[in-house]
Amino acid sequence: MNKFLIKILTLYFFLTINLNSNPKVDVKTAILLDYDSNEIIFELEPDMSIYPASMTKIMTSIIVFDLLEQKKLSLDDKFLISEKAWRLSQSGYSSMFLMINDEVSVENLLKGIIIASGNDACIAIAEGIAGTEENFADMMNEKASEIGMTNTNFANSSGINHPDNYSTVRDIAIMSQYLIKNHPEYYELFKEKTFTWDRTGGDPITQGNRNPLLYKRVGVDGIKTGYLAVEKYSLASTMKRDQRRLIAVASGFQTKNLRSSGSLKILSWGFRNTDTFEISRNNKTIFPIKTWLGKKTDIDGVTKEDVFLTLKKKEARNLKVFLNYNGPIKAPITKDQQIANIEIFVKDNLIKKVPVYAAENVNKVNVFKSLFMSLNYLIWGDV
Repeated sequence: MNKFLIKILTLYFFLTINLNSNPKVDVKTAILLDYDSNEIIFELEPDMSIYPASMTKIMTSIIVFDLLEQKKLSLDDKFLISEKAWRLSQSGYSSMFLMINDEVSVENLLKGIIIASGNDACIAIAEGIAGTEENFADMMNEKASEIGMTNTNFANSSGINHPDNYSTVRDIAIMSQYLIKNHPEYYELFKEKTFTWDRTGGDPITQGNRNPLLYKRVGVDGIKTGYLAVEKYSLASTMKRDQRRLIAVASGFQTKNLRSSGSLKILSWGFRNTDTFEISRNNKTIFPIKTWLGKKTDIDGVTKEDVFLTLKKKEARNLKVFLNYNGPIKAPITKDQQIANIEIFVKDNLIKKVPVYAAENVNKVNVFKSLFMSLNYLIWGDV
C-alpha cells in the first residue's frame, strides 16, 4: 500500500473517531442542548443534583424581566439598600458594593447581578420586589415549576451557600433557554463585558464579566458562571454560529481554566458533529395545498409550532421531509382545520409527524360551477 493511501486512510480514521466520540471533559455533570430543536446532543449525569451557585442569578434576572415586560416594574424604579444587602458586600462575596440606605435603580441592580455577579444586588432586588428574600424565592420556585424545572428548589436569590438551593444541569439549560427565548432584549445584558457602578459616596467601581468565554470571540454571548467550595466551578454558556445556537451547562470543574476550556470543548463539539435543520416556522412557513370545489385552487398550510431537527452530520444525508395529505382538499375549508401532515424521515424511520393547518377559509363554489367542475373532472380528469 503506497504512503499516500495510508495517509488518507489514517486521516479518515481520525475524522471518524472525532465525529463519533463524545467530548472528553473532566466534570461531574453536563448537558448540551440545541436551542431551536430542543434536542439533547450530549449529556453526562444530567439529573444529578447540584448546588447551582451564581447560576441561580439567571432565575433572579428572569423574575425581574417578567415584571418589566408586564409593566409592573420600570428600569428607573429605585430600591432602598438594606443592612442585609450591604453586609453581603462586606463579607468577601462577589458584590456590586452597595451602600446601606442608598437608593439604586433597577437597571443598575440588574447590571450588578448579571455582569458583576453581585450578591448584594440580588438581595436588594429581591427585597425591593417581594419585601423579603424568602418571598422572592417563592416567586422563583413558582416560575421554575411553570417552565418545567422539575428538580430545582431556590432558597435564595444569589445562590450563596444554602442546602435547600439545588438544581440540575438539565433544569438550568431549560431556564437558560427560557431566558433567551422570552427576553431577547434584556438578554443582551449577559454579553456585556464590563460594568461601572458610579456609586454614592465613593469613586466609581468597574468590574468585568466573570464569564471567561465572552472574551474569546468564538460566538459566546452568555450566560452565567458559578462557584461554591462544595460544588467547585460551574458554567451555563451559550454559543451562536450563523443562525444556530447551542446551550451548554456543566458543573464540577476543578479549576477556572478547566471550566473555560471544558465548556468551550462541549459547545465546539456540538457544532462540529451535528447540524440543525429548519423544517417550519410557527404560522410563517407556507405549504401550498391543492383544493377541490373551492373558490381558490390552492390554500396555504401552516404549522402551529416551530419545527427543527438536529442530526449527527453522518445522518443528515438520509433526511427526507414529505408533505402528506389526501387531496385535493374538498371545500369548504375553515381556518385552523387540519389539512395535512409533515412527515420527517431519517432513512426509512419516521422521526416526527407534524400537523399542518389551513391558514385561511376557503368557501365552496356555487352549485352551477360545482357541477361544471365535477363534469370536467369526469371527462378530463382535471381538478
